[in-house]
Amino acid sequence: MSAATEYFRNKLDFEIDVMDVHGSLASGEFVLVDTRRHASWEHGHIPGALHLPTALIPAQAAVFIPAGTPVVVYSWGPGCNGSTFAALAFAELGYPVKEMLGGLEYWARNGLPVESSDGVNSPPGDPLVTAG
Repeated sequence: MSAATEYFRNKLDFEIDVMDVHGSLASGEFVLVDTRRHASWEHGHIPGALHLPTALIPAQAAVFIPAGTPVVVYSWGPGCNGSTFAALAFAELGYPVKEMLGGLEYWARNGLPVESSDGVNSPPGDPLVTAG
């Protein structure tokens, strides 16, 4: 196997696309974790996600998520590496973890539901992102 093949095969073991998360969320195969600060969570988050800011993961992950449970983490978007730090924190605790590519930004840009104090809304999809 070439180095490039090995790299990309391994990368797919640790990353997941927003549409794959959306399609699998109801299955209970994993816990979806929003790793952003409280104010960001209040501004909007994925319905059904658990809010656990990155700084709290080492001390609180086991309180909310049983050991060995697969976890998918997200933060704001591709311009933010917060979910990478969160994925590392979960990995260091021994959780199987994947990072959702694109974060909440690309979730919303795909027209998927976002929850806030105003309820659950589906923003209009960005035609540059959505396949529809």
